[in-house]
Amino acid sequence: MNSRNRTKRSALNAGMWPLLLVVALAFFPHQALPQTKAESAPSSVVINVKAPTTPFPHFWEKMFGSGHAVLSLRADYRHDLRMVKRVTDFRYVRFHGIFDRGVGLYHIGPNGQPIYNFSYVDQIYDGLLKNGIRPYVELSFMPPQLAAHHIVQPFFYHPIISPPESWNAWGQLVYHFTRHLVDRYGINEVSHWYFEVWNEPNIGFWAGKPKQATYYKLYDAAARAIKRVSPRLRVGGPATAQAAWVSSFIRHTTQDHVPVDFISSHIYGNDTAQNVFGLNEFIPRNQMVCRAVKKVYDEVKHSSRPNLPIIISEFNASYMNQPSVTDSVYMGPWLADTIRQCDGMTKMMSYWTFSDVFEEQGPVKKPFYGGFGLVAEGGVPKPAFNAFRLLHMLGHRRIPVDSNSVLATRHKDGSLSIAVWNYSAPKQAGVTKTILLHLAGLPADEHEVSLYRLDRHYGDALAAYRAMGSPKYPTQKQFRELRQAARMGPPQYFSLKSDQLSLKLPPKALFLVQIQR
Repeated sequence: MNSRNRTKRSALNAGMWPLLLVVALAFFPHQALPQTKAESAPSSVVINVKAPTTPFPHFWEKMFGSGHAVLSLRADYRHDLRMVKRVTDFRYVRFHGIFDRGVGLYHIGPNGQPIYNFSYVDQIYDGLLKNGIRPYVELSFMPPQLAAHHIVQPFFYHPIISPPESWNAWGQLVYHFTRHLVDRYGINEVSHWYFEVWNEPNIGFWAGKPKQATYYKLYDAAARAIKRVSPRLRVGGPATAQAAWVSSFIRHTTQDHVPVDFISSHIYGNDTAQNVFGLNEFIPRNQMVCRAVKKVYDEVKHSSRPNLPIIISEFNASYMNQPSVTDSVYMGPWLADTIRQCDGMTKMMSYWTFSDVFEEQGPVKKPFYGGFGLVAEGGVPKPAFNAFRLLHMLGHRRIPVDSNSVLATRHKDGSLSIAVWNYSAPKQAGVTKTILLHLAGLPADEHEVSLYRLDRHYGDALAAYRAMGSPKYPTQKQFRELRQAARMGPPQYFSLKSDQLSLKLPPKALFLVQIQR
């Protein structure tokens, strides 16, 4: 973290009628909805459903971040992990601190020789694999008895960010750790994992001086130790904040013949243009992540290793605790727009984080505090959870669309899934928007449509939390109410008899439209 098959219903809920009225108006073009002061003029988007498509791998939902290693032993962590896996293509998890004191891996014995204790390591990784999740192993932080200095990062669990007292001992630690994993789980399993060296060494998570040169020394020893175990294992870095060091890192690994199998870096929507690009300009929150990803992409493509996979091992709309951002319906349009822009530039993007079982600032003090997770305390799904659930429904072939508010996809059976959103910045009220979808090339038939929606009336547990007075310590009854409020409800079903579909979206709404053949 930057320190910084559905069941058809014969009746519709009363709350569904207003939207269906708008859909019906698509068949009567001379009629129009009355505009209000908080409603923009309708806009039209053409989707040629017969257009050539491009692959659309779900790169945003294969990996998620979480807190630090020992949290994965908790029942609520594993509960939330299973929740997220049920609604996404969750395959990998990344966390800090597998070498931290709390895991108890490394000690120095009476004779001055290292003793390795893999008890908690095994429990941690056994638990993940039992739940169908593979580790994306972040090699951090420095074991106390290996650190050259007792320099801690000011998280609640005080990770040590010092270089090692002995570089050889650091390499041996990584070797024995990796060797144990291969012995326990087998090379055919562990070769599917990723090993990433450290976390954000360019900012306050690495105390080596000079930062870059000493990080490269750390990386080199770790990468070579991993490849000594097996050349089939994957290792990469530099795991920097703010899309930094990529060109330099590739030059270093090339010139010094150091193994590297992927490039990793981090970016947040509220990072500044100065920190990321060295520019004195304002880059909006919904553009920053993918502009930074483009920077990394271009640097890799222009390097001596242009085919290295790119993994954005942390991203979110904010690295700060901002309830109006990470706890709110804002995350629906933000996430959809980020996926739209970043498509084609990265192998995976790891949303930070899947759960608010998290301790960087200490134990959770109240359920909605702007935590990074998709699931709040008490197993309450946030709007971001619902956004991932909807976007998971997108197909795996993308249809080109000239719009910054629409993602159109096709499934193998020819059905369509279309995401439509109404973006506005967190502190802006936004306006209601009507978007008319022209589905060019849609066969002249009756088509069955399912419509899912996420907005302030559907799937917003934060609004319900505030309505109950924002209790710091909700009762079990209140938690049940919050979980109920977080449900988006069933989709709305109707028949489409033309090639036009009109959708009226409230501010910060995300809709998912499925059209059957």
